[in-house]
Amino acid sequence: MKVEMLNVGWIASSAAVWRQGDDPERRLRFPVPAFLIETDSERILVDAGLHPDAIADPASYYRPEAGAFELELEQHIGELVDTSTLTRIVLTHLHFDHAGGLGLLPASIPIVVQRREWEAGAERAAIERNFFYPRDYALDERELVLIDGDHDLLGDGSIELLLTPGHTPGHMSVRVGESLVIGVDVGHFASTLDDHRFPAFADDFAEQGRSADRLRALRDSGVSVLPGHDPDVLVAGPIAL
Repeated sequence: MKVEMLNVGWIASSAAVWRQGDDPERRLRFPVPAFLIETDSERILVDAGLHPDAIADPASYYRPEAGAFELELEQHIGELVDTSTLTRIVLTHLHFDHAGGLGLLPASIPIVVQRREWEAGAERAAIERNFFYPRDYALDERELVLIDGDHDLLGDGSIELLLTPGHTPGHMSVRVGESLVIGVDVGHFASTLDDHRFPAFADDFAEQGRSADRLRALRDSGVSVLPGHDPDVLVAGPIAL
């Protein structure tokens, strides 16, 4: 298998939004990753990044609170990947920096998402609490594959989707082989697995803490666990397995 990190953009805002206890006057800029996993028979995209139309004016494209973020586009997903060759899209959760680029991808590609995440994306209270923007995941005429809990994606144990909720109701991480976990937003930073300094917002902080402990145990057993947006860790390009 091969795994590649794709840097599809940047987000900048107050550091205190993304890590509790950080200086609210300090500006933090971090990457927006997506990942391409290649096997002998599959090309799987993990997340879809930002939508180009949201970059210039997030408050107008989404809702006013999105104006707190400065969004920059590196390259949109269609410029980084030959989308006609993709076999599946794994959507780890519904936040705009992970689901925003779905509309740029062919409608024929199945999208895999946790059932509890998808159901939350249709509930008004959950949408407001989790800062979901339904226009990102309006999937008319797309094949949607809903899963429940941990899931063996290909049926051979090579790629496992791990239910790691708390950041959002059905957030999931991706285990590739025996040595790598794409932890996504269980922790924005590598240190989050230890210090539990989560962003200022969450669907359930206690559940996020349990998910962080789960990934920390994997890390301590020798597995490489990638954080969600750590600018000191995430570098675009191939990832060693």
